[in-house]
Amino acid sequence: MKRISILLFVICFGGVLKAQQLPQITQYMMNNYAINPAVAGMYDYYQVNTTIRNQWQGMNDGPRTTIMSIYGKHSRNVGLGGTVFNDVTGPTSRVGGSMSYTYSLNINQSMKLALALSGGFTQFKIIKEGIPVKDRFDPLMEGGDVVRSLPDATFGVNLNGDKWYLGMAVPQLLSSELRLMDDDFARIYDTTSQSGKLASHIYVLGSYKHSLNSGITIEPSFFLKSVAGAKTQIDFGVKTGYKEMFWLGMNYKMNNDLSSMAALLGYNINDRFNIGYSFGLPSSETSAYQSGSHEFMLGIKFPH
Repeated sequence: MKRISILLFVICFGGVLKAQQLPQITQYMMNNYAINPAVAGMYDYYQVNTTIRNQWQGMNDGPRTTIMSIYGKHSRNVGLGGTVFNDVTGPTSRVGGSMSYTYSLNINQSMKLALALSGGFTQFKIIKEGIPVKDRFDPLMEGGDVVRSLPDATFGVNLNGDKWYLGMAVPQLLSSELRLMDDDFARIYDTTSQSGKLASHIYVLGSYKHSLNSGITIEPSFFLKSVAGAKTQIDFGVKTGYKEMFWLGMNYKMNNDLSSMAALLGYNINDRFNIGYSFGLPSSETSAYQSGSHEFMLGIKFPH
């Protein structure tokens, strides 16, 4: 078996067996549309949120993620949105974009149900230059970079009240075939995964905002991520705000051995601009190899 095939398998598809395939963010409660497009039906205004994440600082070629999303209410029952993202890990990159349509209906005076469907594309690339191989004449290293462009879709549903929401999304709904590997290795891979497909994920996201007094709010949240071949991950978060200006928070990730804890802070400017930062603390087992993860978030609201 060619060594480069094994290398590509470990880099590109290890996420099917041991981790999530999709880009990860810690401030999911601030950029929730990037998780579930159905949340566009909750807001009476458009907003733009940008997340920039540098993961596992100190580790060569650690994941670097940028996500930009715009979403909001288009008419009484319709919400529109879109997302573009870039995710780079080592010699691999993933670039994509999508647009969504959300339809909302009132269940009663205080509860609303929203259904959403987004469609777009994802482009995968493997940059061959710089990949160490035993045989520099390996035929798999001939030619240019490996590039695959695939259609993609996400279905989402969200239920919300005045101070809470609970929703579910299924990204990579089409389970498209990647076909980055040679046929011999793909047959071996098929016996342990899902035929070389982008596995559909299940996301469940919820939050509740409680006012302790006229100036202080507390907002617990959770984010469940499930995909075949990997342990289910659950993020538990809590955010405390002061007079809608400052906020501090903590996040705990279950079944994450690299960085299970994160600290968050942010500042709102005139209830229009939102700046957030999070620091993912390295675990004791990995602190000798990486110094943590940094994530920045900038949000802008556009009231009607």
